[in-house]
Amino acid sequence: MRRRVRELVAFIRASAREVLRGGPEYRRWVAFLALWIALGGAAWVEQLLVGMSVTAMTDQVPWGAYIANFSYTVGLASAAVALVALSYLRGDEDARALVVVGQVVTIAALTMGMLFVVVDIGRPDRVWHFIPLLGRFNFPISLLSWDVVVLNGYLVLNFYLATYTLLARFRGREMKRLKYQPVLALGVLFAVAVHVVAAFLYCGLAARPHWHAAVLVPRVLASAFGSGPALLILVLSVLRDRMALPVSPRVLASLRVVVTAALWVNLFLFGAEAFTEFYAGSSHAAPLRYMLFGLHGHRLLVPYLWLALALNVGATAVLSTPRLFAREGLLRGACGATIVGLWIEKGMGHVVPGFIPSSLGEIVEYSPSLHETLVCAGVWAAGALLLTLMLKVAVPVEFGQLRLYPTQGGPS
Repeated sequence: MRRRVRELVAFIRASAREVLRGGPEYRRWVAFLALWIALGGAAWVEQLLVGMSVTAMTDQVPWGAYIANFSYTVGLASAAVALVALSYLRGDEDARALVVVGQVVTIAALTMGMLFVVVDIGRPDRVWHFIPLLGRFNFPISLLSWDVVVLNGYLVLNFYLATYTLLARFRGREMKRLKYQPVLALGVLFAVAVHVVAAFLYCGLAARPHWHAAVLVPRVLASAFGSGPALLILVLSVLRDRMALPVSPRVLASLRVVVTAALWVNLFLFGAEAFTEFYAGSSHAAPLRYMLFGLHGHRLLVPYLWLALALNVGATAVLSTPRLFAREGLLRGACGATIVGLWIEKGMGHVVPGFIPSSLGEIVEYSPSLHETLVCAGVWAAGALLLTLMLKVAVPVEFGQLRLYPTQGGPS
């Protein structure tokens, strides 16, 4: 036990040294993120002092940029699942070595999602109500309590897997299957549950017909498995170029296939939903009509949706054409377009139209205020900083550059 404690302390010290060490480019990047975190934190403090009136949210549109970003960042958490599937279902050893990178991306994405929920709460001091045994958790009656369980459970599982992997590598020891693979399998189930429960949260709101669609759950899954692996492709490409991470082209190709398939499914389901709503011509098509064409002269969200469609269609075309995705610049551009396009569609294009028109037929448009924009930027910067610091440790540990016993395979 004492030796394990000493090894853990040595790992923490080595990680701290690795995080504090870096060239001018690394320091500028960290300073840039810290600046945006400070701006976002200042805006959030003012929101706490003045109240939610500094946001553009209203009684008619009570969910805005914060919940839109929460809905999207939860989807990014599918990054680890894509690599796990390639590693253990297809037996790809190159992908297996990169699973810890996917887990780190997932931890950062889930942390951002939870931060977006915290900043959306007007009284964050009441978060303790979500804690079982302390607050009124209302499990299993409340769908929100299910969301708390799966989100925190998925975060804990990925944190355990990443920590266990890195400690084993740092100590120069083999991982024990019974301590790793069962938890990995449970993590895959939690990953699917995170997206399904999030979709059910929307479907369960009786007065919001925009979300009463059977295709909503598969659409949420499709967008998640498009955005998460797309982000992972960009992260792996940057790590390969900046930190000499050995990334097999076969892994990137497999991830590209996952993103392409997810984009095709997402576009097909969007078309099926649009046909169902518009062909029937019922009043329930009003939110979708508002998104795509405007409603009674109100068109604030129309540019958002058409930009998202253009980005998603363009990315699908590039990722489906060998001559195009073979060029690395176009591949990265398509992944970036996928991330932004699905962010608009699953964020502003999914959350806000559910409240327009309201259940009383009112049309109150919404666009994020400056305070909301700064807070959102601060949360994204915090997630990017967390991801940067974790990767700064994970990459050298995973690939043998940072060891407790650098000249031996383990303790004698």
